[in-house]
Amino acid sequence: MDILLSILEGVANNIFSQVPILIGLIACLGLILQRKPIEDVVGGTIRAIVGVVILTIGIDIFVGGLVAFQAVVSSAFGLEPPKSESTLNEFLAGPGSVVPLIIAVGFLIHLIVVRIFPAARYVYLTGHLMLWMSIVIAASLIEAFGDVEPWILVVASALIIACYWTLQPLWIAPLMKKLMGHDQFGLAHTDSTIGLLSGYGAKALKLGNPEKHDSEKLKLPRQISFFKDINVSTALVISVIMLIAIAFADANVVSEQMGDSSLLPWAWGLLQALRFAAGIAILLFGVRTFLAEIIPAFKGIADKLLPGTKPALDIPVTFPKAPTAVMIGFLSSTVVFLIFMMVFASAGWFVLVPPMIMLFFGGGAGGVFGNAVAGWRGAVFGGVVNGIVLSLGQWISWGLYSATAPELAALADADWYGVGWTLLGLGSVLAPLGEFGIWIIAGGVVAITCVILVILGKRQRTAQRNEANAANETTSTRQTDAAADAQPDAATN
Repeated sequence: MDILLSILEGVANNIFSQVPILIGLIACLGLILQRKPIEDVVGGTIRAIVGVVILTIGIDIFVGGLVAFQAVVSSAFGLEPPKSESTLNEFLAGPGSVVPLIIAVGFLIHLIVVRIFPAARYVYLTGHLMLWMSIVIAASLIEAFGDVEPWILVVASALIIACYWTLQPLWIAPLMKKLMGHDQFGLAHTDSTIGLLSGYGAKALKLGNPEKHDSEKLKLPRQISFFKDINVSTALVISVIMLIAIAFADANVVSEQMGDSSLLPWAWGLLQALRFAAGIAILLFGVRTFLAEIIPAFKGIADKLLPGTKPALDIPVTFPKAPTAVMIGFLSSTVVFLIFMMVFASAGWFVLVPPMIMLFFGGGAGGVFGNAVAGWRGAVFGGVVNGIVLSLGQWISWGLYSATAPELAALADADWYGVGWTLLGLGSVLAPLGEFGIWIIAGGVVAITCVILVILGKRQRTAQRNEANAANETTSTRQTDAAADAQPDAATN
């Protein structure tokens, strides 16, 4: 048993948690199943890995800037994060140490579900979010039920996470297709809730026309037309915010973020803004590189092992479609969060800490999905939605995870709140049943998932039959018309 656990932990830590390796293995397997020549297998695999590495480098560059940005902005507002009785590291060293097993077992169940149900057509491939959502589920169950037997926590959490990985790409699929213009791949990201709220919310409010008000077609005065270049606009906007924050921040905090740098604070701030812009440019290039390899390579898996399936990928794959909308969403999300931060601080309710990474990715998600439905107005709306969700979510969730990992409140995407709050709510009702209550929750999630997939499967078969009937009717009509046209010619002869 210990050997099996060690193997599962090794797989989780060295494959699922390492996105380049995971994508490389999938690309390699897909190309082999297509019986591609050895040179194509090696070349395609390495290009896919390099694309993900480039993307990761871009993320690391601007995330480093976001971390410094967060610390300086918090200091400028005179904020200190709230205290807690536990930390994420303590949780992962204790009851959360089974998280790698949850990921490994959960992904195996996910693949089985995708193989059994034709309607479950996406394979979830965003490795780092597999880790985070597994932590959220494990922490939620422990908060609700207290000490839980490790094997029960692993199996129940794996069942729940497998269902989430299966359903999440499906519920965002219609909007994803509208955004991308195709359905060659799906979205696997824990900001899918922001995408839903942004897209359908902008549509319900009739905020604009996606063609007429497209953020990528914005007409700017000639003097400021340089803002159309995403790299230029990013560098300028972040520079202004950074310099203002440095002016009001505590000198010690700024010095700590600067480290051993010999630059003056304003020069360091400008450099951070430029690095941020460069990181986004590198990220977008990496996305294009690995998509060009993983989509054709995955065809082998879809044809041989998991018929009809498609890869579900990280949110950056949507950013090249509307980079201006990404920045609009990020900026509007940040502004809204800062407003909430000031209101909460002045009212003495709670000390919000700006999670810049979540503001960027969630704001970007809201921006691109809002833009796909209502143009730049929808992008602004999507950013506002993300800012509100992160503000209220951090406020509400901090106390809910005080005994396990309160950082999950401040470092969260919208789906973390949705899944976590649901489990905590159900747990509060079923807690008197003890560990039996956990099985009720896991069993209920599995049952609901199966029902949804069966219903979706029936709808797909009905749609396919209707398409086939329509095609047959069209063919029959053409044959009839052709026969009718031929009759006069026969009579003449």
